Amino acid sequence: MPAILQTFPLSGPWPGADPFLFTAHHLDHFPAGDERMAPRASLEGREIGQDFAGKDGWNMYHGSTVPGFPAHPHRGFETVTVVEEGLVDHTDSEGAEARYGRGDTQWLTAGGGVSHCEMFPLVHDDKPNPLHLFQIWLNLPPEDKGADAHFTILWAEETPVVEQTDDAGRTTRVKVVAGEFAGSTPPSPPPASWAARPDSHVAIWHAELEAGATLTLPVADASAVRTLYVYSGELTVDGQTVSETGVVVDPTQPLDVTAGEAGVHFLLLQGRPIGAPVVQHGPFVGNTKQDLIAAFTDYQNGVFGRWEHPVADPVHPRDSGRFARYPDGTIRTPAG
Repeated sequence: MPAILQTFPLSGPWPGADPFLFTAHHLDHFPAGDERMAPRASLEGREIGQDFAGKDGWNMYHGSTVPGFPAHPHRGFETVTVVEEGLVDHTDSEGAEARYGRGDTQWLTAGGGVSHCEMFPLVHDDKPNPLHLFQIWLNLPPEDKGADAHFTILWAEETPVVEQTDDAGRTTRVKVVAGEFAGSTPPSPPPASWAARPDSHVAIWHAELEAGATLTLPVADASAVRTLYVYSGELTVDGQTVSETGVVVDPTQPLDVTAGEAGVHFLLLQGRPIGAPVVQHGPFVGNTKQDLIAAFTDYQNGVFGRWEHPVADPVHPRDSGRFARYPDGTIRTPAG
């Protein structure tokens, strides 16, 4: 059986295979920030409020002062936001707040409904503020779509990074956000997550290979769908070299993958399909059209996700550092 089952180009949001809905990949070369942590640059020529054109290598997205995504609702799925570079300021309708990034992951179960904002403060006023993140939309099974909202931060310091050296002495690094890799297991996902079920075989790995390095992907259960998103550099898989390509591979056999001459980065998503119907409209995901009608009605009536903050795009003080304040008032930092 061939190792490669399907390939597709990476453009726009990356399509997901059940249980994943899609992945948004953000890579912004933001300039230095001003006193408001906004870009120290002219915003002329940008469609403020809907800026996705990539002008000068960065976007304002839906932000008008600080780049990012002001308050918006979600229901019926989870967001797993893996930030490799830069910072994100989080505020939500459940009372959680955070500044995270530089290797951290936010895992948010929207469940029955939550509103949140994700802003990208440009904290450095004397140098650029690059931002690199993946936001992965992970579906919830029908019985958990109404689960209580759940917010957590997986700090970089507690997220395993497995470094291996191949026979030629070339190095690979695999960041393990979900699932076990080479004996390393990350912190547990939220309790209602599909990833919390051992038989879901969910894995989220971010791999970086030096030029010419070879990495062996381990065997997974036959029920799982495994996709490699090769977004930077070239990767040879089963004799086929790909770049800026999604590759669905057979998880039931060990698979050697080899980086091209400039090295390679790829995101691996894997999981057993939920197998339920998916009906999505914007920030709401259900199993039927009636689920979406109920979501819009509940949101409009303030049943979930009521935003009670004075502004839609709050950011934390420049010097606040990385922290997470949970709805019960507990404050966690990378130090403990």
